[in-house]
Amino acid sequence: MKNIVFDCDPGHDDAMALFEALANPDKLNLLGITTVGGNQTLENVTRNAQHILSVAHANIELASGQDRPLVKEFYPATNAHGDTGMDGPTFDNADTNYPISSQNAVTFLHKKIQQSSELITIVATGPLTNIALLFKTFPDVKDSIDKIVLMGGGIDHGNITKGAEFNIWTDPEAAKIVFTAGIPLVMAGLDVTEKAYITYDEIQTFNKPGKINQVVYALLSFYFESGKQFGFKNSPIHDLCTVSYLLNPNIFTGEHYSVDVVTDDSEARGMTVADKRPLPENKNSTLVLMDVKREQYRDLLFEAINRLNEK
Repeated sequence: MKNIVFDCDPGHDDAMALFEALANPDKLNLLGITTVGGNQTLENVTRNAQHILSVAHANIELASGQDRPLVKEFYPATNAHGDTGMDGPTFDNADTNYPISSQNAVTFLHKKIQQSSELITIVATGPLTNIALLFKTFPDVKDSIDKIVLMGGGIDHGNITKGAEFNIWTDPEAAKIVFTAGIPLVMAGLDVTEKAYITYDEIQTFNKPGKINQVVYALLSFYFESGKQFGFKNSPIHDLCTVSYLLNPNIFTGEHYSVDVVTDDSEARGMTVADKRPLPENKNSTLVLMDVKREQYRDLLFEAINRLNEK
C-alpha cells in the first residue's frame, strides 16, 4: 500500500489516471487531490476533477491550487483538450457539487503529508507549480516524501515546441525547483507516454452500459479525434503512466539520468536535458521511463474501469 497525493490538471488523460487510482484502493491510499492551472484554467480543471470524483462516487478530499505559472504567462492547451479542458462527456449539474476542501493546495498538501505516518509519493500530471511552492514554503516536507512520479518532459523531443513538453514548458521554473529538490524522481515523459496508447477499436469497447463506461467512451473518443491534429494514429494516454507505474513498475523500463530543465528565454525553454556523459554531474537521480509493455498498460486501465462500473 502506497500513500499518495495527486496533483493534476484534468484533462482527458488525467481523468484516466484518476479513475485508475480510485479503482485500486488496496494498492494506492489516495490521501488528497489538488488541481493546478494547465490543460485549462484552474476553474475549469477543478470543475473537471469534481466531475470525475463525483461520477466515481469517490470520497477523497479535493483542493484547488495555483492558477498560473511562477514567472511566465499562462497558456492553456485548448487545442488538445477543448474549451472545458475535458470536452466530450456531458455531466449532470450535481456532478459539480463535489466539495472543495481548500483553495490553498500548498497548505493542503503540507497538512496531508505531515499527517501521514508513512512516506508519501507525489503523483504529478500537470505543471509543477503547486509542488515547487510546497518545497519553497515548507522545505522540511521533503523528508516525508518517498518519491515523485510525474508526467512531463521528454529527452528525445517535445510537443508544445520542438524540444519542450507542455507540462514542463508551462512552468519550467517550477519544474527546475522540483527536479533539483533532492527527492527521487520517476519521469514519465514523451519518450514513454507516446508508446502508452490505446487504439480506436479498444476505445469502442467502452461504448456499453455503465455510467463510467459512457464517460470514458466520450472522453477517449474526443481525445482520439483531437490527437489526429498532432499526427497520432492511436491515442497516447500520457498521464496514466504515472499511476500505472505505481501499480506495476515491471511493465516499464527506463534509465537513470541527471535531468536539468532549461529556464532561459531561448528556443530551448522548457526542455528537459539528460546528462548522458560517462561522468555526469549527478545533480539528481531521475528514473526516465523509456518503454512500456503496451498491452499490459491497456489492461490495467480496462480492469480499473470495470471495477468502477461495478461499484
